[in-house]
Amino acid sequence: MTEKAKTGLDLLREPFPPHQISKLPKPTKQQTDALKQAMDKKDFSLGIRCQLCGAWHHKDVVHLDYVGHAALTDRLLDADPNWSWEPAAYRDGLPAFDQTGGLWIKLTVCGVTRLGYGHAAGKPNQDPGAREKEVIGDALRNAAMRFGAALDLWHKGDLHGDAESDNAAEDDAPAQQQDRPDFDPDAALQAHLAAIQAATTLGALKTAFDKAKAAIEDTEGRQRINAAKEAKKAALTPPADDFPGDERNAA
Repeated sequence: MTEKAKTGLDLLREPFPPHQISKLPKPTKQQTDALKQAMDKKDFSLGIRCQLCGAWHHKDVVHLDYVGHAALTDRLLDADPNWSWEPAAYRDGLPAFDQTGGLWIKLTVCGVTRLGYGHAAGKPNQDPGAREKEVIGDALRNAAMRFGAALDLWHKGDLHGDAESDNAAEDDAPAQQQDRPDFDPDAALQAHLAAIQAATTLGALKTAFDKAKAAIEDTEGRQRINAAKEAKKAALTPPADDFPGDERNAA
């Protein structure tokens, strides 16, 4: 029996196909400063023309998955051709941007209205109105997330994972590994530390850390994987002031 296609608000909860998911580079302040200092010295070895996003940035930059304005608008139109948005407040007849340049909006889909907030930093030599349009796009993504749109991208992990199964796997892993005659605790620890270091997203880091935590029992080993996780998390997490909007999102 063919499953009935989802419509309306249910459609907003459907994952976006890969071709509608873009890559957003998120350099840390340290990476941006280092790249600028290197380029001032005519040293371009720290920068790359990225094959994922097309931008020039530090070679170690982390990318976040996000759904762009056009893909989100297409999904909203499929869910409700009459969807609409409006500013939460007006000033002198125009949308009331707050003191930081952000904007609260009301997004209405299928008769349901929810709030969203958008923000975007100004850029040098930016076209007039470009920042405001970016703010609106950010606010729409933020409000659409309240309806469930692209939640998997916001969460950066297994949002609906089977907790019971995960716990069982964690309980079984150490015993299964240690029962093997060729099991080498030191080699296992090094492998898990390498997996943590190789993580390129916070979701991948969580997965690698959870596997290591389930496999490593001794206190010293756990201390080392905890330290490795915190160091990698710091490297993957740009400063709060690098993020537009109220969350570290790429929804």
